[in-house]
Amino acid sequence: VIFLPESRMRNIEKVHTGNKSEVKRFVDLPYRLYRDCPQWVPPLYIDAYLPLNRKKHPFFEHSEADFFLAVRNGEVVSRICAANNKLFNEYHKTKKAHFYAFDSINDLDVTRALFEAVCEWSKERGLDTIIGPKGLSPFDGYGILVEGFEHRQMMTMMNYNYDYYPKLIEALGFEKEVDFVSCYLPADAFRIPERIERIAKHVVERGDLWVKKFTSKRELVNEWAPRIGYAYNKAFIENWEYYPFTEGDVKYAVDNVFMIADPRLIKLIMHKDEIVGFLFAFPDVSDALQRARGRLFPFGLIDILLEMRRTKTVSGNGMGILPQFQGKGGNALLYYEMGKTVLGFNRFTHVEMTQVAETTRQMRADLKNLNGVEYKNHRVYRKVIG
Repeated sequence: VIFLPESRMRNIEKVHTGNKSEVKRFVDLPYRLYRDCPQWVPPLYIDAYLPLNRKKHPFFEHSEADFFLAVRNGEVVSRICAANNKLFNEYHKTKKAHFYAFDSINDLDVTRALFEAVCEWSKERGLDTIIGPKGLSPFDGYGILVEGFEHRQMMTMMNYNYDYYPKLIEALGFEKEVDFVSCYLPADAFRIPERIERIAKHVVERGDLWVKKFTSKRELVNEWAPRIGYAYNKAFIENWEYYPFTEGDVKYAVDNVFMIADPRLIKLIMHKDEIVGFLFAFPDVSDALQRARGRLFPFGLIDILLEMRRTKTVSGNGMGILPQFQGKGGNALLYYEMGKTVLGFNRFTHVEMTQVAETTRQMRADLKNLNGVEYKNHRVYRKVIG
């Protein structure tokens, strides 16, 4: 425990992850902080507890992280995770610490004390820069929301926070590292132009590429999920957030991604028997997650399954083509299939493309061509500490 001399008694506590009551205090804060916030979508408790489980979360097989609480007058008022992703640093030849799971009341002194603990933790490990929010897995969602506070978050594929969060972070000297923008598109925007359709059909007729479709979740999860995970990782090798996945990272990612998957919304672009592109779209079950309030049972799971059938919103949370196939009709085929997928259900009224990094210039240009409206922005911050 690090005691801090303040008129309002507070201290920073490191969470002992083997202690259930300490872990519960860490997990419970956002549920209390956002209890009356209509834009917040609570994660399932089973998912919220997993990052603190060092035996089960694959991150701890190759890297390290610790969790901290700010406590004032016996009440938890802020929390944060400090992480050293060794694979990320080895690949990029950097010495960066990541912060994640930052939640806090609107108090700069409390926030400063919490980040001082992260700074000390990072320096002890020879790290010279703090970036974040960036989670322990690639599907944790990136950044702090800086635009679009009036909009509900898209399930738990992104983070939601109050508008004072970026003010607190920037007051501590953090600067922009990279932005992740989310776009709204009416379903009609996916009526693919005739030229794109012609190119896509020509590519298939030529035999260079073909589309793998799914009708059963069993086939998707049991036979294809690991291959899809590795292809996903490979497609984003030039991205800011990339690091080489381990087998555990891949399994964790695909298990989370496909939990609420409708197999008809998953498409793969194939070259012979190799996955060279993919489209991940998911029915938006945010309403059901809000009603569940973190609990799958007794009725949460049933409600989520029903919501998958009645929602009119779909989330595009993964779309990519390996770089070597981007100039060979792969992009055209991908967008053509996306249009057929969205419109083929004859149900969805709008689509959200979730968290597209500003560094993925081709994807951002494609979304503008489809008349995508940018309406949320999440910012990853950076601060040099040594």
